[in-house]
Formats: sequence, structure tokens, C-alpha cells
Amino acid sequence: MKKWHAVIGDPIAQSMSPAMHDFWFAENDIDASYIPVHVTADGLEEAVASLKRLGCSGWNVTVPHKSAIIPFLDQLELSAEQMDAVNTVHVLPGGLLVGSNTDGLGFVRALEEAYGTQCKDKKVLIIGAGGAARGIAYALHTMGYGPISFTNRTVEKAEQLASGLVHSTVLSIVEAESTLAEFGLIVQTTTVGMNFAQPGMPLHPKHVVKGTIVADIIYNPLETEFLAEARKRGAKTLNGVGMFAHQGALAFETWTGIRPNTEQMIKKITTTLGG
Repeated sequence: MKKWHAVIGDPIAQSMSPAMHDFWFAENDIDASYIPVHVTADGLEEAVASLKRLGCSGWNVTVPHKSAIIPFLDQLELSAEQMDAVNTVHVLPGGLLVGSNTDGLGFVRALEEAYGTQCKDKKVLIIGAGGAARGIAYALHTMGYGPISFTNRTVEKAEQLASGLVHSTVLSIVEAESTLAEFGLIVQTTTVGMNFAQPGMPLHPKHVVKGTIVADIIYNPLETEFLAEARKRGAKTLNGVGMFAHQGALAFETWTGIRPNTEQMIKKITTTLGG
């Protein structure tokens, strides 16, 4: 019987996950398909039950459900447990729902693919305090990056996130904006600047210094206003395409046991989005 997978989120129309996974299924001769499912916050529990009941073999989770989905799963892998966020659900025989998180490792793979480990001994600033920020922070910390500072519009959320990491600090948006020159790696993890979402920038990178690596996990558009402004100041920039492809590949491998071609996918996505 043909298998099917999905991605759930709100909004979801902008997701390129269906095209990516369907390409990999075809490339690897796997009889399966992948669909986007629009799920609002108040419908999350029902959606999880429905996906299980209808025989979904596994699904990805995007904003704003990465932490909210946890109570509706049966088991968490260490990655999701440490990060308190899930972006991949694997359905085991018998219907057991297992949550994992490939965001953080996907980001680090993309970062090191582009720039190696040149910022490993530098201070890190993470903008945002959602599931993606948590995943990236834990992966960076585990792999020896940092110290890590967090900034977020709601400082309390940043403080909650920082409390789980040793030697991490929290800055207000104003404080972070004025001290950007101190950081060797700046990672923007909010939806600000994403097509179909909130326009603008989470903070202005006017104090970024030349050579700083500035990443934005948004991949549509390929260059957000935040990245464009950082690039004008001499920053080395990284958009979200690499992270998107690598986290998706890790999910694909979880479901199928096959590691797909990410290099080809990154080029394909970039071309599709006009790069």
C-alpha cells in the first residue's frame, strides 16, 4: 500500500516540503507521497489523532506547533526532549508516535557546509525563542559553539530558553541591537521577513561588523531584508535553504532509512525561488 507523509503548520501554503520530499521519494523509487495540512492551534490535538487514524506514516511539524504537539505524542527522542520541540514525527508499528528534532543538526550542517567551523570560538546571538531557536541553540551548544546569548521581543520567553543552557545570557532587543559587533555568529530564527508572514526585521543589523556570519533560517525569500542589510555591512550571510534541506533530509532518513541528496536539493530550491 502506498505510504503518505505530511507537514502541519499555520500558515502552511508557503512550505516547499511537499515538493522536496516528493522529489526524493521519486528519486529513490519509493512509492509514497507528501502533503501540506493546514492546522490551527485549536485543532492540533484533533489533527494528530486524525493523521494517526488515517494511516500517515510520519509528518513534519512547523510553526507554531513544534512545542505544542509534545503532549499528543507517545515518546520523544533525546533531541526533542532536550529541545522541548518537535519537527519530525515517526509512526512506529502499532501506531506509536515518536517525536524528534532535526532543526538544530540541520542548521549546523548547513552552517559548516558554507563556512566550516570558523565561528566556533566566537560569541553567538540567537534572535527568537521559539522551537527553531531552541533546536538550533542546543545543537550549537552540544557541538561546542558559544557562549550563546538570546534576544526576543518577549524577554520572558528568551529567559525560559536560556535557563536550559549553561553560560547563556539574555538581552533585550535594544541591548542586542547595540552590541551586535560582539558576536561572530548571529542567527535569526523568527518569522519576521518571511513571505506570507510579518514583513520587516526583528532588529536592525546596523552594528554588525565585517566578517560576522549572519544567518536567517527563512528561505522564502532567499534574502530577507535582515540579511540584505547585514550583507551591506560586510557580513557573510546564510539563508535558510541549507538548513531546510538538511533538516528535511534527516527526517526523510528517519522515515525511510535512506539519506537523500541535499546538494542537488539546495540548488533546486534556490533556482525555484529565483536565485
